[in-house]
Amino acid sequence: MQTEAHPLVNKFQLKEDLNPVFPMGVPWVRYFGTYKDLNINIIWPGKDTILGVDSVGTISASLVTYASSLALQPDLIINAGTAGGFKIFAYLSTKIMRQTFELCLMQCFDMYSTLMFSCFQAKGASIADIFLASDVAFHDRRIPIPVFDLYGVGLRQAFPTPNLVKTLNLKVGKLSTGDSLDTSPKDEASIVSNDATIKDMEGAAVAYVADLLKVPAIYVKAVIDIVDGDKPTGVEFLQNLLAVTAALDQAVTEVVDFINGRCLSEL
Repeated sequence: MQTEAHPLVNKFQLKEDLNPVFPMGVPWVRYFGTYKDLNINIIWPGKDTILGVDSVGTISASLVTYASSLALQPDLIINAGTAGGFKIFAYLSTKIMRQTFELCLMQCFDMYSTLMFSCFQAKGASIADIFLASDVAFHDRRIPIPVFDLYGVGLRQAFPTPNLVKTLNLKVGKLSTGDSLDTSPKDEASIVSNDATIKDMEGAAVAYVADLLKVPAIYVKAVIDIVDGDKPTGVEFLQNLLAVTAALDQAVTEVVDFINGRCLSEL
């Protein structure tokens, strides 16, 4: 979104490309420049040409990633943006565990209570938390046919950056992507199956293209709403947008500063 992109454009003192490298008529906007020893390009998908709103979702993300990768030949893609997070992520999977191991756990209630508590605490997300995704997958491409089901999920790993994670003390979690802001019961079941802590509307599409073109990609996400919280998603998203965007801006700056002067193998 424009609100996410512009603070970084200003931070890195980038300028808009007035002779765009993209096909004529597309709304995509490129900002470019040099920051320290890095050549940086920020690509904003722009506004929908009919409705005038930010071009969000997997279609725009995949098209922009493909065109940008071919035109600019990047060494690394950073997909930065906001995401929904789960504060009690393991609720559904814990229910499944309880049903599966019911007989055993009835005899070991104390052990079950401890297990459930640990599971609930392990993957909680809070507003403005910064996550680096370890894996990305789709949660709304349901194709109940053998092998096609795996294709629909489209699980892919992010480029590994253990030194980056350790140095910046970033949270790490799996990212699940879908084209809706809300979360239906079927989406939620798929997100649990994906073992995801955060959800967005672009990441897995970027991952698909990056994998296709063999470009390393990482995913920096700031939690803007709590999916399993008590506030409507749209209301919470708009309420937190400016503050969380500032946190994202700071996190991406720290990531870029860490990358500067290092080889990919040192990340």
